[in-house]
Amino acid sequence: MSVPEDFYDLTPLDKEGKPFDFHQLKGKVVMIVNVASKCGFTPQYKGLEDLNKKYQDKGLQIIGFPCNQFGRQEPGTDEEIASFCTLNYGVTFPVLKKIDVNGDNADPVYRYLKSKKAGLLGFKGIKWNFEKFLIDKNGNIERFSSMTSPEQLDGEISKLCSA
Repeated sequence: MSVPEDFYDLTPLDKEGKPFDFHQLKGKVVMIVNVASKCGFTPQYKGLEDLNKKYQDKGLQIIGFPCNQFGRQEPGTDEEIASFCTLNYGVTFPVLKKIDVNGDNADPVYRYLKSKKAGLLGFKGIKWNFEKFLIDKNGNIERFSSMTSPEQLDGEISKLCSA
């Protein structure tokens, strides 16, 4: 499968299976996170929502991509996942359709991101839930491990939103 040339040409599916056109993200700072409801990192939803509330009016768009590839920690349906995020963490940012982030069936969004920004020691794959990609207003990509909490990215997001 080919990888699109431009981040903004991507169109993943939302939780209802409708296209979520990335063209609407042009000029924004975007954080993409592979999420899971039954993971040790799941409490990061709170930090992500805090960042969302703090910076959404300044141009930040957070997008969660549920994934069940790591320890089967996201077993629910798209509806169950959305309900969990809202009820437990008050999530208001988009949590799209459950996808694969690695392997032959990896979603094009993750094929694109991994092709543009390798992880630690050049590793291209996603290692675990809650890995984060931060895309600036010009489409430049930074990558952060699951160990990087949302709170640790506050300063970087503030800088990018002010640029």
